[in-house]
Amino acid sequence: MFQDFRLIGDRPVMIQVKEYVKRLIIKGVLQSDQKLPSTREMSVLLKVSRNTVIAAYEGLEDDGFTYAIPGKGSYVAALASHSAANNGETDGSDDCRIDWKARLNEYAVSAEALDMMKQGIRARKATISFTSIAPDEQLFDLGDVRRAFMDRMAIEGQVLLNYGYAKGYKPLIDYLMHYMENKGVDIRGKDMLITSGFTEGFDIVLSALRPSARRGAAICENPTHHTAIKNLKLQGFEITGIPMEHDGMDVKRLEALLQTNSFDLAYLTPSYHNPTGIVMSPAKRSAVMKLMKRYRIPVIEDGFNEELRYSGAHIAPLIAIAGQGNGVIYIGSFSKVLFPGLRVGWVFGDRELIGSLESIKRARTIHTSTIDQSILYQYLFNGNFDKYVKKARTEYKRKYELAKACCEAHLPDARLSGDGGLHLFLTFPTGVNARQLLEACAEQGVIFTPGDRFFIQEGEGTNTLRLGFSRVSDANIERGIQIIGEQALSFL
Repeated sequence: MFQDFRLIGDRPVMIQVKEYVKRLIIKGVLQSDQKLPSTREMSVLLKVSRNTVIAAYEGLEDDGFTYAIPGKGSYVAALASHSAANNGETDGSDDCRIDWKARLNEYAVSAEALDMMKQGIRARKATISFTSIAPDEQLFDLGDVRRAFMDRMAIEGQVLLNYGYAKGYKPLIDYLMHYMENKGVDIRGKDMLITSGFTEGFDIVLSALRPSARRGAAICENPTHHTAIKNLKLQGFEITGIPMEHDGMDVKRLEALLQTNSFDLAYLTPSYHNPTGIVMSPAKRSAVMKLMKRYRIPVIEDGFNEELRYSGAHIAPLIAIAGQGNGVIYIGSFSKVLFPGLRVGWVFGDRELIGSLESIKRARTIHTSTIDQSILYQYLFNGNFDKYVKKARTEYKRKYELAKACCEAHLPDARLSGDGGLHLFLTFPTGVNARQLLEACAEQGVIFTPGDRFFIQEGEGTNTLRLGFSRVSDANIERGIQIIGEQALSFL
């Protein structure tokens, strides 16, 4: 016994000894009332200091796993589960087995079926992957983040480690309210809820707007963000997609649809749309908002990648065009610009609506991590955001232009879209099946995201793909796109 103990890494040795003995007790290797080796003997057996063993034994006693008899030593305490088994209350040979698959409800089954991460091709080592549209971690300014953390902890560290407020961390809310105002948004009569990223915010909004007596009806661009499709379906919405043109959704198709159908909400991504990368023109933004106002349809605006514009003037978000109206719910996040590891997003909209969403948030997760919120606030307050975004825009613009040039050289038959952000969207002639192309490219060490995952109806967009370049090196961008072009020739 005790021959299998091995120290791991630089964890405190006392904790490792304590957890090792605890495991032996829980597994029944050490029986109730069995005397443990003396601290001197155990230190020799485990090849650690005696003081380490003394501290470990004290910790085991504090946790109720051992007891000490003065002058005699430490003994294994009787565990409740072991006592029940010894009294015949449970039979280890007849452990309870539940068929969890049979117990899962429709929501759980649908969530797994719609889980894109589980259905993708597993990348082998050294694979060139264009699947991610996350920011490049090499751009993260760790010094500024560390400074923001230390600054905030020095000011109110004890408060940050306690429970926070469901609505969010007030200094961050105040900062982001001003941030939205700087986008041209009329903030009168509006408020904000901090969430754990875009996805939680979107899910909370949908759960509040979902009709109770029937399936909901939603409009969105087609194609659109896969996570939005997944959550709309899981919340019971029927989705109608409006085709995309070079400058945004087809407004004539939208108007014709609204004349004959009623909808509960619209989900729109006007800037650097995922997956097409298209920026909706000012004229179309105005036309879309007039239609939504006329037919009284609430709009959920996804502020995806708004800050990553490479050229041209700032274009006002839909919620700014709405003026004093309260028909737009804006969901923002810095996840694609700053640090996805800080799960912070926000829902901005009508004050009464935000009050209701706050109660839903409190019932679900109590509050978003206060430490995450405070670090983000201090980072922004310290003036780091503009500096970082300027650096990020320069680097992503360079990669964007490189990827675009490579596509034009190696994929001349594919139509490109994407005005900025972290990806390009390619549409091939109708004979090209992107999933089959993916399989062929994967054999050559290159993967991407098939575009049909972003379309509303099955069978749509089979000749499209999304190419994320943000985390791919220059050499791999060139080599990867060249391989895609070589494999695509067999499909043309």
